[in-house]
Amino acid sequence: MNTKVVKMNEDKMNINAIEEAAIIIKGGGLVVFPTETVYGLGANALDDKAVSKIFEAKGRPQDNPLIIHVADFNIKEYIKELPFIATKLMEEFWPGPITFILNKSDIVPLTTSAGLNTIGIRMPSNKIARELILKSGVPIAAPSANISGRPSPTEVERCIEDLSGKVEYILGGEGSNIGLESTILDCTVEPPCILRPGAITLEMLKEVKEDIYIDPAVMKMPSKELKPKAPGMKYRHYAPKAPLKIIRGDLKKTIAKVNEIVQNCIDKEKTVGIIATEETKSCYNNGIVLSLGSRKNLDVIAKNLFECLRAIDDKNVDLILSESFDELGIGIAIMNRLKKSAGFDILDV
Repeated sequence: MNTKVVKMNEDKMNINAIEEAAIIIKGGGLVVFPTETVYGLGANALDDKAVSKIFEAKGRPQDNPLIIHVADFNIKEYIKELPFIATKLMEEFWPGPITFILNKSDIVPLTTSAGLNTIGIRMPSNKIARELILKSGVPIAAPSANISGRPSPTEVERCIEDLSGKVEYILGGEGSNIGLESTILDCTVEPPCILRPGAITLEMLKEVKEDIYIDPAVMKMPSKELKPKAPGMKYRHYAPKAPLKIIRGDLKKTIAKVNEIVQNCIDKEKTVGIIATEETKSCYNNGIVLSLGSRKNLDVIAKNLFECLRAIDDKNVDLILSESFDELGIGIAIMNRLKKSAGFDILDV
């Protein structure tokens, strides 16, 4: 399959290219497109054969549900009911990086929902994404535009790396400005429950409804029996090629332990990648050190996380060691992704 790639930015959209991509969506094909969170791999959410192509292209497990992306608030056709709190939160945070789990209508195929009677719905803030949805005239089902299990792509070049030859069209925008997938909030339960943390944080949601909480299972190793209600709950995700270990604890002790492990690896002729920060990057004696940014700005660290994991992959290291972060605000989302990347391999110091 030949993949057409067209690059643009939100301020100067190539409408002809978006219209070409929309024709592919309407025809049952696959299109990669930018969003503010990560790049998405899209198909007509109402066409089960088209949606099946997403699973095939990604190598995605069939029981991992998809999110459908919409361009406006007119979503009643896709759901059975819209709880008042969901309406209130949509008015507050849409368009933006939050997905609402709602009871789906029959128009949404079970292929899209992975056999569940619920579906995740999101309205992205990225203008290219919304224009593509509008031109397509259908909601677009879209997980991240990468091979399943790998770090999600925040740059178009990573989408080309993973999916060139597997999709008809790649719409390239600028780098994702958030860099982590959307917050997922289950509104089929009371109080609503966060199934995946993201840039819309628990603290932000609590300002609207005080009793919203995070599912305790989110930060733990999932059981094999888990039937995921939202993407990313069950399987190892965001994983680089080399094994990743998180060193968690006091920074001074973390630095000492990382240097110790690196030296042991050097003695065995193994190379180590180190995920550090601006405050600590000069503290490591050896290894390939990449900085996520300053600990004073966790939004930047979140934005850089997946690309950092990809960049370390490019170095062909044997092991990756990562510092940990405080689990407050967006730090909860950062650690959620890191833990899944590491397969929950954490060393406390």
